[in-house]
Amino acid sequence: MMMERMAGKEFNCEKELTLSIIGGKWKMLILWHLGKEGTKRFGELKALIPGITQRMLVNQLRELENDYILKRVVYPVVPPKVEYSLTDEGKSLMPILDAMYSWGRNYMDTVLENPPMIKELESIDK
Repeated sequence: MMMERMAGKEFNCEKELTLSIIGGKWKMLILWHLGKEGTKRFGELKALIPGITQRMLVNQLRELENDYILKRVVYPVVPPKVEYSLTDEGKSLMPILDAMYSWGRNYMDTVLENPPMIKELESIDK
């Protein structure tokens, strides 16, 4: 079951592999919350990620678990209690996510909120 998602896939470079594991609309948000806030239950994660459907959250959590990025602990209680947390491999992604956050914040501040002139962009290309 584990890593079946990767079976038979060929990656041209390590960056492509990394993006296949953390890419998509929701995985980075899931990882961010677990990495910054610690262990969460399903309902807590769903509340932290507006717009994600229950089905999509289940799918994303399963993929991250299958890729050894997060661990799922089920407690034998009624009703069932399930908690999600990052594995050591998942924790090792946090510097990457921190760098992506910083880059995005800088891009938002310097480009999106104050777009450079077209002439400036053309001079950079030369």
